[in-house]
Amino acid sequence: MLRLVLPKGSLEKATFELFDAADLTVKRSSQVDYRASILDPRIGEVRILRPQEIPTYVAEGLFDVGITGRDWIEETSSTVQSLGKLNYSKATNDPVRIVVAVAQDSTFQKVEDLPKGVRVTSEYPRLAKSFFASRGIDADVRLSYGASEAKIPDIADCVVDLTETGRALRAAGLRIIDTILTSHTELIANPSSYADPTKRHAMMQLLTLLEGSLEARGKVLVKLNVSDACYQAVLKVLPAAKSPTVSKLASGDWAVESVVEKRTVNTVIPALKDAGATDILELPISKIIH
Repeated sequence: MLRLVLPKGSLEKATFELFDAADLTVKRSSQVDYRASILDPRIGEVRILRPQEIPTYVAEGLFDVGITGRDWIEETSSTVQSLGKLNYSKATNDPVRIVVAVAQDSTFQKVEDLPKGVRVTSEYPRLAKSFFASRGIDADVRLSYGASEAKIPDIADCVVDLTETGRALRAAGLRIIDTILTSHTELIANPSSYADPTKRHAMMQLLTLLEGSLEARGKVLVKLNVSDACYQAVLKVLPAAKSPTVSKLASGDWAVESVVEKRTVNTVIPALKDAGATDILELPISKIIH
């Protein structure tokens, strides 16, 4: 049985929602409990810890599998097996970025403009030091324990920080001048655990459920009936991931179904009716497994 560690903090809510959609509901006694359980025969233990710590603990074998960001894997230089990217973050399905930002009115337009001894504040000191060294910049990088953007420009000249949309940095009066890393949420495994065929099989099954739930987000199943006379007109309107599923009804009409983006269904359904479709149904989708 797998020992699983999940992220606390900014990814916590989105991770729990994903696991619930994958029928791997996380249960705990309270929102501040660091121990949890999942009613699944493949999972024996669940802990909830800071994502910064997860790569190290998984690499050390304290857990078989965990969820964290590529940013923390790189920052901690942890040797883990990546099972796959999970396309979700705190507020969107997009990856986050580790960026270099300066004050909006700063004269620095690119990283190469930064002077020797530039003061850098960051929650990612290793990534920051490595990045500036690779650019030949002698930087004074100091660990930040939060509120990094508030230290510009009087305490530091620039910040190396995480951003999802860039809104928070802009609101703080900062301007991005470079990107160090694009980071996805990842399902990671301890290399020794991954080498165990039984554990690896269980891990990949969990990944299938999580990826299937992510794939289904924002999609619905549209089912309809259509006569021979309107069949081609309806197919021209109906989008499909590959091609619609079509079957012949006893009445001689056709039954058609297809996966449709939820954001487009408000225009697709009326267009299908105009093209001659009848008995149109819109159904939610929990998972799509390829």
